Amino acid sequence: MSDGGDGNSAYGHKAFRRSKSHFTDRVTADARDGWPVTAGRYRLVVSRACPWASRAVISRRLLGLEEALSMAIADPVQDDRSWRFTLDPDGRDPVLGIRYLAEAYDRREPGHGDGVSVPALVDVPSGELVTNDYQQLTLDLATEWTALHRAGAPDLYPEPLRDEIDSVMADVYEDLNNGVYRAGFASGQDEYEQACAGVFRRLELLASRLARQRYLVGDTITEADIRLFTTLVRFDAVYHGHFKCNRWKLTENPVLWAYARDLFQTPGFGDTVDFDHIKRHYYQVHTGINPTRIVPVGPDLTGWNAAHHREELGGSPFGTGTPPDPVRPDEEVPARGRP
Repeated sequence: MSDGGDGNSAYGHKAFRRSKSHFTDRVTADARDGWPVTAGRYRLVVSRACPWASRAVISRRLLGLEEALSMAIADPVQDDRSWRFTLDPDGRDPVLGIRYLAEAYDRREPGHGDGVSVPALVDVPSGELVTNDYQQLTLDLATEWTALHRAGAPDLYPEPLRDEIDSVMADVYEDLNNGVYRAGFASGQDEYEQACAGVFRRLELLASRLARQRYLVGDTITEADIRLFTTLVRFDAVYHGHFKCNRWKLTENPVLWAYARDLFQTPGFGDTVDFDHIKRHYYQVHTGINPTRIVPVGPDLTGWNAAHHREELGGSPFGTGTPPDPVRPDEEVPARGRP
C-alpha cells in the first residue's frame, strides 16, 4: 500500500492508478539478484491495515518463517512521512533503529520519489530496502525460502497448479483486489460505476466457483486463497461503506461469507487480522474521501467465528501438512482488534 501524507488528500479528486513496485530485487536461494535467502538477515515491514502487506504476514506464518524472518509492524495511521514505527518504544523499530520506513528506502536510493509502500523487505546489516514488490514477495517466500520452512508447511504455490493459480489471481487482482480501490478513489460517476460493476461481477463468479469447491484451486489453501481473503476480510469493514462498494455485504452472500469464515478460522489467517488497524487506517488516512476522519463503530464482527460447514465440500487446508504453531505472544493481535 502506498505512502500516506498529503497524497491521500488527493484520492477521489483524480483518476486512481496503482503504481508499479519501484524496487523489484528478489531474495532467492541462488542469490541471483545478490540477496541470498539467509535466516535472520532480513526484516519484513508490514501494516496490518494493508491487504498487500497482509498477504506476506499470512504467508510467513503459514510457512513457519517467524524465526528466520523477523517482522516490524507499522502504525496504521500515517503522517506526512508515511509508515512510522510509533507502536514501538521511543518510536523506533527495535531492529532497524529507524523511525520511518522511508529511511530504509533512502538508504537504498536517495530521492527515489516513488513513495513508500508496504510490504517491504529490508536488509538488516545495511539498513537498505531490498524489495517492495508485493506481487512477487509472497511467491518467493513460498518457493525460494523452502529450506527455512517449518516441517509440515503447506505448498502455497504447487507447480502443477501454477497456471491455474496465476489465472485466478490475475482476475481477482484486476476486478477485486485493485477494483475496490478504483471504485473507492474514483473521481467521477462513470469511473466509479464501472469499477463497482467489476467488483461485484467478480464476486459473483467467485461465489459460483466456490459453491462447488472448498478452495479456489485444488483441495488445499494456495496463494490464490490468501490474495482473495485479504480483500474479503476487509469488505464489510471498509470497502462496503468507505469505498462505496455497497450493492451487498459479504455477510449477505452465503457462499463467500462461509468461505471467508472458513479461512478466518484456519490458523494463519484470522489470527493475523487486526480490524482496529484496518478501520483506523482507511477512515483516518484517506482524507480525500473521508475528511472528517470519523471511524465507524460497526460492523458487528462476532459472526467471524460462527460455523461455516465448508468441510462438507471436501479438501483440507493443509493437505498432508500441519497447521502452524500458535501465534507468538509478541505478534498476537491486541484484543481490541479481534472479533
